[in-house]
Amino acid sequence: MFATSNNDTALQLLQAVGLTNISVRLQMLANTDARYLKDLKINITNSLEAATLTKKEAYLIGLAVSVNEKQSDLQASLTTLATAQGATEKEIAETISCASLMAANNVFYRFRHFVNKEFYNETPAGIRMSIMANPVLGKEFFELLSLVVSTLNGCEMCVTSHEAALLKHGTTQQRILDSVRLGAVMRSLIVLL
Repeated sequence: MFATSNNDTALQLLQAVGLTNISVRLQMLANTDARYLKDLKINITNSLEAATLTKKEAYLIGLAVSVNEKQSDLQASLTTLATAQGATEKEIAETISCASLMAANNVFYRFRHFVNKEFYNETPAGIRMSIMANPVLGKEFFELLSLVVSTLNGCEMCVTSHEAALLKHGTTQQRILDSVRLGAVMRSLIVLL
């Protein structure tokens, strides 16, 4: 569907993620004929339709990003979209739990990486992570969610660890890249909501 106006572009962008209300920031872009609005619509649409991700997976990745970024309207819409694609309540809850766990882990392991002292590196983290042992979403997809959220949170140690685990699970580099790209462009949308 081609947009005939900047407002149409903004609405189509929002519809791709299940939203309808144009925010003040999006309206500002629409009012000024900002080329970026069209770019963002294309980026979001293409990322949600990546060949290496199912629609359900794409919406769950978006959900994890919206939880991490505390964007409640987007959380609600992506929950609805993921559910329509077959996501169960347990999968939705686990996606939310993954984002929460990464919030703790990313801070902790980023501290270890920044300080890089033997005591901190050798002492057990003391953060329970039993959800990672047998995730409802499957280990590969849980690692993928963990990678995307860790990338957003800027934890080099976590990103490196999750990417290596994904490669051991047989995940393609294209799937990894598509997931991280989706996380990045969802975050760029959130800035404008």
